[in-house]
Amino acid sequence: MKSDKKILLAFLLNLFFSIIEFIGGAITGSISIISDAIHDFGDCLSIGASYVFEKISTKKPDEKHTFGYSRYSVLGSVFQSAVLLGGSIIVIYNAIVRLINPIEINYNGMIVIAIIGFAINFAAAYFTSGGESLNQKAINLHMLEDVLGWAIVLIGAIVMKFTDFAFLDAVLSMALAAFIGYNALKNLKAVLDIFLEKTPSGISVEEIKNHLLSIDEVIDVHHIHVWSMDGYKNGATLHVVTNGDYCAIKEKVKEELKEHGISHSTVEFESENETCTDIDCHTHPHNHSHSHSHHHHHH
Repeated sequence: MKSDKKILLAFLLNLFFSIIEFIGGAITGSISIISDAIHDFGDCLSIGASYVFEKISTKKPDEKHTFGYSRYSVLGSVFQSAVLLGGSIIVIYNAIVRLINPIEINYNGMIVIAIIGFAINFAAAYFTSGGESLNQKAINLHMLEDVLGWAIVLIGAIVMKFTDFAFLDAVLSMALAAFIGYNALKNLKAVLDIFLEKTPSGISVEEIKNHLLSIDEVIDVHHIHVWSMDGYKNGATLHVVTNGDYCAIKEKVKEELKEHGISHSTVEFESENETCTDIDCHTHPHNHSHSHSHHHHHH
C-alpha cells in the first residue's frame, strides 16, 4: 500500500474516532478521555496536512523549486508538532482546572471507551508503520503515542473503578500531555536543524575530509557543505584541489561520499596554483584573482 494511501486511511480513522471519543468523554465525565480526543483530533489535522505535504513532496524538481519538493514533507512535520504542542498545553490547563473542581466520573463507560480506543489506534499504528520519510515517522510516532495513551487511560480507569481516586484522571491526562509535548518539541528541533542546513546527524565533516585527503593525488579539500533536504537524503558540495586527472578523481570522491551516506554531491576542481575565488576563502579578502584571469583571456 502506498504511503499516501496509508496516511489517508489513518486520517479518516482518526477523524471518525476523535468525534466519537469526544462525545464519550463528555458523557463519562473523564478528562483523560477528552484530552485524548483533543490529542487525536490534533493528530487528525496534522495527518491531513501531512497527506497534502507528502503529496507535494514527491513532485519532481522544476524551475521554481530547483531542489525539488522534498522539504514540503518536513513542513508537514512542523505543522504536526505545533498542533500537538498546542493540544498538550490545552490539556494540561484543563486537567489543572479539573483537579481544583473534581466531578463524578462514570468508570465503566470510561473502560469501554478506552478498550475501543486502544483497539482502533492499534489498528491505525499497524497500518502506518514502516514509513520512510520523517513525516511518515512522525505520523507513526503519533499513532504509537495514541496506543500508549489509551493503554494508560484504560489502566487508570480500572484502577479508579476499584479505588475511586478520581484525581488520577487529571494526573494521567497531564502526564500524557507532558509526554506528547516533549516529543513534539524534539521533533521541532530535528526539523529546525534541517531548515538551518545543519550537518545531518551521523555525518562528520572532519572524517569525510580526512578520507578524501587520503585519495591519491588529492592535495586539498575545502568548502565542504553537507546538508539534508528532508532528514534522510543528504547532499554535499565541495572543492577539491588536485593536479591529477579530474574524471578519475571525481569518481573516487563520489564513491567515498556515498559511503558516508551522501547520495548527491557537486564537486568543483581546482589546480594547485589556482586561487579559490570563493567568498569564504579569507586568504585574499579582496580577491584580485578575478581581474587577473580576465586579462589572460584578452591575450
